[in-house]
Amino acid sequence: MTFYIKGHRFGYELQRLAQTFFFGEKIEVIEGAPDDGVEREYLYALLDGQRLLLRARLRARVQSGLFADAAGWEDKKPVVILLEDRAGPGDPPKQLEHKFAALLYGLLSQLTGLTPQWGVLTGIRPVRLFLTQMENGLDEPALRRHFIGERQVSEERFQLALDTARIERPLLSRLSERDFSLYVSIPFCPTRCAYCSFVSHSIGRAAKLIPAYLDRLCEELADLARIISELGLRLRTVYFGGGTPTTLTAEQLARLMDTISDSFDLSGLWEYTVEAGRPDTVTAEKLRTIRSHGAHRISINPQTLEEGVLREIGRRHTSAQLLEAYQMARSEGFDSINMDLIAGLPTDTREGFSRTLDGVLRLAPENITVHTLTVKRAADLTFPQARAELDLVCGMVDEARQRITSAGLNPYYLYRQAGSLSSLENVGYAKPGTEGLYNIYIMDDSHTVLAVGAGGATKLCRRSDGRIERVFNYKYPYEYIERFDTVRARKEKIRQFYGRG
Repeated sequence: MTFYIKGHRFGYELQRLAQTFFFGEKIEVIEGAPDDGVEREYLYALLDGQRLLLRARLRARVQSGLFADAAGWEDKKPVVILLEDRAGPGDPPKQLEHKFAALLYGLLSQLTGLTPQWGVLTGIRPVRLFLTQMENGLDEPALRRHFIGERQVSEERFQLALDTARIERPLLSRLSERDFSLYVSIPFCPTRCAYCSFVSHSIGRAAKLIPAYLDRLCEELADLARIISELGLRLRTVYFGGGTPTTLTAEQLARLMDTISDSFDLSGLWEYTVEAGRPDTVTAEKLRTIRSHGAHRISINPQTLEEGVLREIGRRHTSAQLLEAYQMARSEGFDSINMDLIAGLPTDTREGFSRTLDGVLRLAPENITVHTLTVKRAADLTFPQARAELDLVCGMVDEARQRITSAGLNPYYLYRQAGSLSSLENVGYAKPGTEGLYNIYIMDDSHTVLAVGAGGATKLCRRSDGRIERVFNYKYPYEYIERFDTVRARKEKIRQFYGRG
């Protein structure tokens, strides 16, 4: 489908909003007006002085009042629809963009029968919008008018975002200008999951890279630590992600964690997390190594406990192995465990997802993160495979929220991704006092995160003026190893950002 725009630059947001109604369809934005006699489906948003015009040539997907009298409804031929609004005196660009979005949301809701629960909000961090409005002094009634009344957010998503913002707010207030978090990338996995779009490599193909990769990673950590010491920055959270960090051996993990403890001042550390996401990589020796080196928070991620679904998505472990890994972690003294679930996995059912919730809630982890299946171009999973779960995923996500909160866990961080089924969200739930701080801080644009390793994306944030800069490492391990001198040179941007370059 083509989306034409003329007289404005709102194409990106309007395209993203349209995409929530047409899952998996490509929507191309073109500046200009459609030619007369165009036969294919299109959308057209024109700003002409004070006049906002939305024109669409589309096939109705459901019968609705908007199309009841439209010629061609019966055989689903495309029909042309016109909707119009007027700019108010002095309307800023953001308000004009919102008016276009409201027109588009109303049109496509009637056309498709869908009412995306985040309304016209398209960003990945809706909680940040709530926090900003709360900082501007809006109370709950005013927030309701803004998000439900003006932005068409559903009551359920409004309450979810508000609850999350209330927990995040005091945890974000702890941060100061000189605080930072450290992300350590281990881009290796036992096998590649069908839905995965991360820079992760199957250990069978990439094992030979690990020794050289670990050498460079430890060098990068030591270089970074020297810069941090010069700048007087304070390390608050450490997060090992990937990939699957526990793909490394116990000895390799010990070397890496020794490098961190030898290089950085950990006296002010609030949180240390290591992902052990694949239970088929977890051993008692690795868990003992992680715990003895200071990490107190760990993720052991089933995604699902349904054996057939595990096979379908390429995870070569069983639910029994997951339970064994979880009990090992408890035996080794971990008292803050996160478990990830994914709603909408291929071949999963509502009943199967309920059984997974039953099993995870019986274990009583401190954190449960519920992801909505997201389809990325870099993943093996295809859009047609994922579409089969569209009718089920909302019920899965809502059931998870009801049952997890009833078990005493509260939503503490939330984000959205392009390509998520039904444009839904990913939510982390936690028992009070066990919130994953790194997860909150990575989603907020006021906290610096320094990343090391292949695919690492450093985000430099200055709270005083809102300035943000990013520094990227090479994406793939072999590039990272071969071009390590460039990786080192790019770290000088950190000095420059903090005024010491």
